[in-house]
Amino acid sequence: MQALGHETRLSVFRMLVKAGPDGLMAGEIAQGCGVPSSTMSHHLANLERAGLAASQRESRVIRYRADYAGMRQLLAFLMEDCCQGDPLLCADFSEIAACKP
Repeated sequence: MQALGHETRLSVFRMLVKAGPDGLMAGEIAQGCGVPSSTMSHHLANLERAGLAASQRESRVIRYRADYAGMRQLLAFLMEDCCQGDPLLCADFSEIAACKP
């Protein structure tokens, strides 16, 4: 939760989720957020440590992708005690999580 508690990291995570499996280069992320590369490195490392992003070196640059397994674990944790155990009260959440267009 701490990793997403910062406005920049939340924006970066949303960018990575929207980018899909192709992800984004670190420089693209920094430019898109208007943040210096050194500062962005800190934010990306924080997301990676939290299990919400993954990196892959490609020559001299690093590509970042959302870690969808980590995102699912976070969502499962948040929903674990939802609605006092009554799944009917949480039915709308399953529709949101289905990624329908």
